[in-house]
Amino acid sequence: MSIPPPPPGPQQPPTTPGSYQAPPPQGPYPAPGGYPPPYQPWGQGYTPFNRPAPVNGVAIAALVLGALCFLPAVGLVLGVIALVQIRKRGERGKGLAIGGAVLSTIGLALWVLALATGGVADFWQGMKDGARDSAAFSLHKGQCFDEPGALGGATYDVDEVPCAGRHDGEVFGTFNLPAGSHYPGERAIDTAAESRCYPLADAYAMDSWAWPGDVDVYYFSPSKDSWALGDREVACVFGNTDEDGTLTGSLRADATTLDADQVAFLTAAQEVERALDDEPEDLAEDDLEGNRVWAREMKSALDRQISQLESYGWGAGHRRQVAAYVEELRTARGQWAKAASATDPDTFDAHYAAGFKAVDGAPAVAVRKALNLATTPPSDTYGDSGGTDSGGTGDAGDLGGSGGGGGLDV
Repeated sequence: MSIPPPPPGPQQPPTTPGSYQAPPPQGPYPAPGGYPPPYQPWGQGYTPFNRPAPVNGVAIAALVLGALCFLPAVGLVLGVIALVQIRKRGERGKGLAIGGAVLSTIGLALWVLALATGGVADFWQGMKDGARDSAAFSLHKGQCFDEPGALGGATYDVDEVPCAGRHDGEVFGTFNLPAGSHYPGERAIDTAAESRCYPLADAYAMDSWAWPGDVDVYYFSPSKDSWALGDREVACVFGNTDEDGTLTGSLRADATTLDADQVAFLTAAQEVERALDDEPEDLAEDDLEGNRVWAREMKSALDRQISQLESYGWGAGHRRQVAAYVEELRTARGQWAKAASATDPDTFDAHYAAGFKAVDGAPAVAVRKALNLATTPPSDTYGDSGGTDSGGTGDAGDLGGSGGGGGLDV
């Protein structure tokens, strides 16, 4: 008995008895009822299920900047941005963004607290002090120091040493330049230092007769870089006129080292010494009127000196010498009065020389000896009209400084 072949499927060609039928193709088999399979096989356009979503880069930056307390607000802002991006893109890093925002908030709170208590100001002041060209110490009145490059160098790196021994410089005063946002320049600082340092020198070393002949006035000033950090201090110092020379012993002679009688005498003497600083550079034969004006200034200074000496209560041991000195000053005052009214250079020069001789003559030496002060007149002698120096300190016009904050341009 023969068995008839099965009826053809929906996709099979009809067969005839005795013909060869190829096996069905490999692959998914049809579902019951002849319908196609409900799912398609994996294709190359699908991403494997084991590849993770990327971490948001802004979240990483938020955490890093949140941990850096000097940029607290930046971390907070980046944390918020990262959370928005993570929600939209399906990225990872939500915990990093939240952590950065939290750390940033804490840092911001600490900054507010520091500002309220002045902690930031103290920190910034410390930064400025440390940036003053690496100074070994803060210069102040009465200090003696050595500078590796001597006073002709270009650094602010100095070492404090005892004033009794050899040293490169002695600080006799400091002052602050006016505050301002812009560096004033070396010329402006030079002008300020020249006008301020010499009066400080007179107040610190009152006895000009005791100044060594190889001593001059110098200064340290702010550099352009230290100015930007708030440095405004100028330090006025004594130094040797020889770049390789040094000083020995302190030049300080003020109320801290002198007795009351010595201070009274030297204070009165400085009236004339300040007037001497104004002497014209030109001789009387070149500028008679300018020299006559200055002679009147000298007469006025002698009036003030005599008045101060006569009003002070001198002890019995000094009274006679001071009285003799006052009489000599009266003679000098008369000579300067005649010089002020001179009608020709020769007459002016004659009274000029006589006036100087009376100021620093034998009575001056006698009273100084009685007061235990220096008795040798300054090395720069007077009597030659025009351009004299008033203190035996070398060329007073050589006050030098550096806008570089340490070295002295002499």
